[in-house]
Amino acid sequence: MMRWQWRRRWLQWGAWLAFGGLLFLCAWGFVWEPSQLVQRDYVVALGDLPPECDGLRIDVLADIHTGSPNNDLAKLDRIATAVAGGDADVVLLAGDYVILSVFLGKYVDAAVVARHLRPVTSRKQVYGVLGNHDWWKDGAKVRASMEGAGVTMVDNRSVRVEAGGCTFWLAGIGDLWEGRPDIAAAYAGIPEDGRPVIALTHNPDLFPELPARTSLLVAGHTHGGQVTLPLVGALVDPSKLGDRYSQGHVEEGGEHVFVSPGLGTSILPVRFGIPPEISRLTLRRAGAK
Repeated sequence: MMRWQWRRRWLQWGAWLAFGGLLFLCAWGFVWEPSQLVQRDYVVALGDLPPECDGLRIDVLADIHTGSPNNDLAKLDRIATAVAGGDADVVLLAGDYVILSVFLGKYVDAAVVARHLRPVTSRKQVYGVLGNHDWWKDGAKVRASMEGAGVTMVDNRSVRVEAGGCTFWLAGIGDLWEGRPDIAAAYAGIPEDGRPVIALTHNPDLFPELPARTSLLVAGHTHGGQVTLPLVGALVDPSKLGDRYSQGHVEEGGEHVFVSPGLGTSILPVRFGIPPEISRLTLRRAGAK
């Protein structure tokens, strides 16, 4: 009888510990981590980078999704202040400034989001493309709002960028799902002048289709899966290619893509193991010392 009572007591304690652990994980994933903001540095070594571009700094903001829980305008102001005060030569916005829907979220109009990005555009060269959520909420209106705040939108076109002593071409490509991506149009105005070509799009699944002369593709969309567990990885495949381009710097056959895990949330307001991130890229010439 005594043995059974002790077993029952251990089972009760185990149940309470499991319940407490579940509450902790929920608090972490639904409240604590989505409210955080990290600035993570990446060094991307490119073989075709000219000496004058060695050390070029680029900040990447993706999937801002302002209005998702723990991701309000005050959080956007923190992001804008951090980026505006940073040392990046160029800022790239990889789309999804608004949200279609997220549990317990509140839609924030693109014009409001754009207004809160003005501290960045007043001090930096800022270029952007639209994401699928932006198109779902009237892409033309979102584009006009961003342009009105000083963002140069480059969907399906290219621009010549001069920054930090480096000159490169930026090829913007429309969103794979909703933006009618036109790679040919994006590259049509880029001469064969030997300057680096950096591509910007929302969905990284376009990476295998880009011309070989692309030095680097910058993208977002995946949120890094939003939930990543040790030894397991992302619980949700963030693209049709699974976790092939889920986050960070990936090199395939000498070609490079960088996928930012982003800042906001979509569908469920949870992040676990993937805190909201300002991605800080430093481009280096491969083999340079």
